[in-house]
Amino acid sequence: MNADDIEIIEKIEAYRGYSRLFEYRLKHRLFAGGWSDEISREVLDRGTAVCVLPYDPVRDEVVLVEQFRIGAMQAGLVPWQMEIVAGVKDPGETEEQVAHRELFEEAGLSASDLHFVCEALSSSGIVSEIVSIWCAIVDASGAGGVYGLDHEHEDIRVSVHGFDDARALMHDGTIKHLQAIAALQWLEINRNRLRRDAGT
Repeated sequence: MNADDIEIIEKIEAYRGYSRLFEYRLKHRLFAGGWSDEISREVLDRGTAVCVLPYDPVRDEVVLVEQFRIGAMQAGLVPWQMEIVAGVKDPGETEEQVAHRELFEEAGLSASDLHFVCEALSSSGIVSEIVSIWCAIVDASGAGGVYGLDHEHEDIRVSVHGFDDARALMHDGTIKHLQAIAALQWLEINRNRLRRDAGT
């Protein structure tokens, strides 16, 4: 099916702030034939986000960030979530440019190389955000501390973890950030290759 199989009856921008919220009234074709009844849906419009897992293949360490997340609080989880570096793509930027910018802003790091992990919808039932996930090759020897931009109210704690420790945080459920889980699983598969490329 494609866009011709959707009839948009009404689209309203219900809210504009940090994100935009649209309300739709629509019908769509059914797999069994015919059309659905009129349905109402809300969509949170966020654009494209770029998420980056910093990895040091020489030291076999990953860099994780921790910050306050209102969504986690609303869900009844620990509001300070362990994640990977992330930011929203501005008009005219490439994903790689966002990755480099956010690495420096959120973790004080520079990447010697970037490896594409995947592109995916974060939660397609309610959010239009496309997430581009990358693994950045970094020197983690001096990583750590508190970073973020004051004007964006960021308060980001940076921590360095041996790969095995980071993998344990993923498997025991400490890390609940889906993009971090996807990046760490990609690293689990590709780690030996990255270490060989680094001469270790």
